[in-house]
Amino acid sequence: MTGILLCHGGVGTRGRQLEDMSGIASKSKDEDPLKAVLNAVVLMEDDPRFNAGTGSVMRIDGSIQMDAAVSVPGKFGAVINIERVKNPVLVARDVMEKTPHIAISGSGGINFARRLGYPDYDPNTEKAMNAYKRMISALKEEDDEERFSVIRQMISQGIIDGPHDTVGAVSCVDGKFAAAVSTGGASPMMRGRVGDVPLVGAGIYCGEEGAVVATGLGEEIAKRLLCFRIYQRIGSEPLNRILMEEIENMEGKLAGVIAVTKSENGFFSNGSMGVDSCQF
Repeated sequence: MTGILLCHGGVGTRGRQLEDMSGIASKSKDEDPLKAVLNAVVLMEDDPRFNAGTGSVMRIDGSIQMDAAVSVPGKFGAVINIERVKNPVLVARDVMEKTPHIAISGSGGINFARRLGYPDYDPNTEKAMNAYKRMISALKEEDDEERFSVIRQMISQGIIDGPHDTVGAVSCVDGKFAAAVSTGGASPMMRGRVGDVPLVGAGIYCGEEGAVVATGLGEEIAKRLLCFRIYQRIGSEPLNRILMEEIENMEGKLAGVIAVTKSENGFFSNGSMGVDSCQF
């Protein structure tokens, strides 16, 4: 058996130490590539240092809505704006394996999770609440038109914590691929906002030639179908060159990718990005 698991903890996070990622891949490896990527993403969803699951950020209305997606060649499953579950990526897996659909959103996703036995879980943390309170306090004198620009300025100046962004993993075992991705959202963010994570070809793509997941500014990644663009180029040039060129095409918009093919694996970002890998 020959396998590799590559995972990331998000791009552009202030203060993220690379050692936060250490050991995630080795703890998650499995002879089934789907199990491997799920193991890795669940570990990060359960760790409040990452922006997924328990570490999710609050939206402008104070709610927490999460997205996640899972894919193997020819199959895809996602949950969109799901609430009050501990591990959205596992619900996405069940969408892929137990329904005829590719995505279930909102209350439909919550109801689906409950029918499968996923218990009610509040992912809110003291860290998320404190960051939200600081944001609301700083915005209380602003009108609606100014809120988004003010929040962006606060994040860039380090006045409040920015989001830790998406977490994700890709794996290849004996030529079989899988990918998984999960996010607790971005800041600022309206209730109901959807980024790149649950969109096929945007934040995730997996086919017979490889697997790719992305992290960064979701709207920009989605508009460019970043992961599918990378997948289409597999085999045309060295993988790391493809990743570098596609991230450079983001024109400075924050983004990072990890990818694996039958013969190569790599990652590239235009901001700090925690990455861990394990060959087995």
